[in-house]
Amino acid sequence: MNILVIGSGGREHALVKQFKQSPAVQTVYVAPGNDGMTKEAECVAIDSMDFASLSLFAKNNEIALTFVGPEQPLAAGIVDYFTEQGQKIFGPTQAAARIEGSKSFAKELMAKYSIPTSKYGTFTNVIEAKQFISDKGAPIVVKADGLAAGKGVVVALTLDEAYQAVEEMIGNQKFGESSSRVVIEEFLEGEEFSFMSFVFDGEVYPMPIAQDHKRAFDGDIGPNTGGMGAYSPVPQISQAVIEQAYTEVVMPTIAAMANEGTPFTGILYTGLILTTDGPKVIEFNARFGDPEAQVVLPRMASDFAEFMVALTNRRLFELKWYDDAVLGVVVASNGYPGEYETGKALPDLEVLTALQLDVFHAATKSVNGKLISNGGRVIVVAAKAESLEEARNAVHEGLSKLRWDGFFYRKDIGWRTFI
Repeated sequence: MNILVIGSGGREHALVKQFKQSPAVQTVYVAPGNDGMTKEAECVAIDSMDFASLSLFAKNNEIALTFVGPEQPLAAGIVDYFTEQGQKIFGPTQAAARIEGSKSFAKELMAKYSIPTSKYGTFTNVIEAKQFISDKGAPIVVKADGLAAGKGVVVALTLDEAYQAVEEMIGNQKFGESSSRVVIEEFLEGEEFSFMSFVFDGEVYPMPIAQDHKRAFDGDIGPNTGGMGAYSPVPQISQAVIEQAYTEVVMPTIAAMANEGTPFTGILYTGLILTTDGPKVIEFNARFGDPEAQVVLPRMASDFAEFMVALTNRRLFELKWYDDAVLGVVVASNGYPGEYETGKALPDLEVLTALQLDVFHAATKSVNGKLISNGGRVIVVAAKAESLEEARNAVHEGLSKLRWDGFFYRKDIGWRTFI
């Protein structure tokens, strides 16, 4: 069969690689993809928001399944469009994607159905938001209500930082319409972890958990990013806590969405923090995390394409996972997540693949046969090994063999596991 993956980043490259391993798959197409994916997929020059052209391509190329990677087309209703054309596509409807597209919607859903999360307030007025911050004190978290490419969250350690965040988001429309409304919530302390699940028509297949590192620099300092690295499993989160999160958060959320008339199908990403009162929700996403996908999908022992066919045809499937650990490090352009230059030459990445490391291309472009950077997060370098320590050492040994002029990466991904 032929598969179409929508999107162009590292998460989509991870999906492409996983589909490509299946003997049942003839061709994997990715739209629009990037030049670093061409060994595993045929890149199609169609924008991920051009639903009509994507649907026509799927029809003309006998696509058995379209898998949507990023949040923007989901929020804009790509699943609804394909479904209306009678085409098989995996992801949530536009209504269900609101669980990510509107943080206030997600918070109201959790409040209504007693799903554990932080206390919060929702605001469109700077003065009222600042008064709420003043009443609650710092540290406090300010979030753009809508989609902001993983950058719309400020963990303010002081009142002034929180005030500034509100002024930038509401007052200066830092993220456009996405930050015309903000959610302000209490700061929760504890271990964070990402718990993703495949969901289709009430059937739920949980994945192994991962832990992402959002801050730009070593020691968890610097601005929030879309993610600078991740690893799986997360040994400091017990199986009992994972099961508690599944029964008290994941399943009630899926039931709540169905009860609200917006049943959820797709990848439910549950961002959690383990507090003294148990796991609480930080955020929901309606798709794979990035870079979590790059460390969770390589742990899948089952045939991904066969699983997706079984899932979307409502057939039970025994989804199996490797015990091996995977750790991935993001190589980003200097200046990210702020202003950065593109067009920087990448070193010879074949050095990494020769060391049996996975390289996931997030924003690369080929010019005269040479790869250059074409975005903020450029690649993810990952290793699978028997232990996280071995995986970490393998990644850093590989990275240290190359010069990264114009780029930076964190050297402490997974540090919470090793202290």
